[in-house]
Amino acid sequence: MSKQYKVAVVGATGAVGETMLSILAERDFPVGELVALASERSAGGKVEFGDEELVVQDLATFDPSGVDIALFSAGGSVSKEYAPKFAAAGAVVIDNSSTFRYDDDVPLVVSEVNPEQVRNRPRGIIANPNCSTMQLMPVLAPIHKLYGIERVNVATYQSVSGGGRSAMEELGRQTAALLSFQDPQPSKFPVQIAFNLIPHIDEFQPNGYTKEEMKLVWETQKILGDASIQVNPTAVRVPVFFGHSEAVNIETKKKITADEARALLREAPGVEVVDEHKAGGYPTPVTHASGKDPVFVGRIREDFSHPRGLNLWVVADNIRKGAALNAVQIAELLVAEGLPPKPARS
Repeated sequence: MSKQYKVAVVGATGAVGETMLSILAERDFPVGELVALASERSAGGKVEFGDEELVVQDLATFDPSGVDIALFSAGGSVSKEYAPKFAAAGAVVIDNSSTFRYDDDVPLVVSEVNPEQVRNRPRGIIANPNCSTMQLMPVLAPIHKLYGIERVNVATYQSVSGGGRSAMEELGRQTAALLSFQDPQPSKFPVQIAFNLIPHIDEFQPNGYTKEEMKLVWETQKILGDASIQVNPTAVRVPVFFGHSEAVNIETKKKITADEARALLREAPGVEVVDEHKAGGYPTPVTHASGKDPVFVGRIREDFSHPRGLNLWVVADNIRKGAALNAVQIAELLVAEGLPPKPARS
């Protein structure tokens, strides 16, 4: 008798939720029953799960009893209200919002970096990192382990899909308007995003950084287990549909050469090195990351302005690896750890 699990996807009609469903099917996750959940507004609609079509159920009236694993990607307010209810009913919640990430009794997990933390879930909740942190961790973790990272300077170039479906629609509308010699109308973003860059993601904090930037600080330190790592972030929204890019400069305790970094990262799980000194010999969101699972790294070079500095260019699909894939990989870790399963249905 094979082991099968009752899985709920909360936020199933969103971009990340739909990708979670497709990845669960692609990776043959041992699903005995899958429940697609969303708000009352989306209830009654249908979503695809492999060859099946699932009817979306209303989260507000759903009974979570019997759910083994609940993947949440419906925003912070939904997670705050419903994740504890699912956990109290016996499910392990894997939450994609920032609601629980900084709580000491909730592990913040990147599957390739700190998988052992899935066992440390006293509240029955495991947090998924922010997309920009997610793609950085598989690259930084092996370097930190062997060479020690003192400081990270990172500028992110984040695609509009990080802002949800409405953000992607706005980029499309504004691009069409400008190409038709019409005025673009900002709605989702504070200013025009088409053919523009916006150095502002999420709310500004008292220190002048945005919350998106502070997430990189808090989450890097928690995931790598080292509060001494200094992080200096700038987050920028760019007119790209899928795929976040990051220009990263690190300062290490022990010098690491570019050749040593390439060799180390070629062996790093979940990382693919694309680093040739020629036109096109580097990863970009469109040519490499979009729709793909790995984190791509290139432009690996020593920082000649610092004796122990290293520069990296890191690119990944923010919807897949940045959110949905890692959530499913965490669920796979739970299965491997022996999460009590439901018996297979006859």
